[in-house]
Amino acid sequence: MTRINLLPWREELRQERQKQFISLLVLTAILAAAIVGLIHFQLNAKIDYQKARNRYLQTEIAKLDDQIKEIRELRKVRKSLVERMEVIQDLQASRPSIVHLFTELVTTVPNGVYLKTLTQEGNTLRITGEAESNARVSSYMRNLNNSEWLKDPNLDVIEIEDKKVHRISTFVLTVKQTSPNSEKANEEESMGGQAQ
Repeated sequence: MTRINLLPWREELRQERQKQFISLLVLTAILAAAIVGLIHFQLNAKIDYQKARNRYLQTEIAKLDDQIKEIRELRKVRKSLVERMEVIQDLQASRPSIVHLFTELVTTVPNGVYLKTLTQEGNTLRITGEAESNARVSSYMRNLNNSEWLKDPNLDVIEIEDKKVHRISTFVLTVKQTSPNSEKANEEESMGGQAQ
């Protein structure tokens, strides 16, 4: 019987399989490295794209912040201009009232009453003066109350002084300055409020 030695053949087969295994292992490692590299490349590309978008958003936000600051400044300028316009309109509206005030002061003063000082705080006038009698002060207050431009006279102080020739009443009174137009507007508003 012949004996066949299969050991060299098995050894060659084992070496061949080992070479195939190693080459397959190398190919798998290369393929895995390529896949990891591709994923890494794609993630870096996405990160770069997102960073670019963030930079764009930041520049646009900075532009909008500048525009908001400019709008705020324009609003401040607008507000100051509106306030100036209101002051000018108030001055224009009050210009005739000064003339009417002095006209009313002259026309309401009866004979025997002399005004010394006139001070104004807001729409309240403080008048000091002298009169020949208390009755003349009362007459003056009635005239002020009947005036269209002056209302609500209020006597603060009245003193009687004996001078060499006659007695003189020194008085201090307050009166409110008003306008017939504003009274009509107030009456119309109150009538409209009652109608509703």
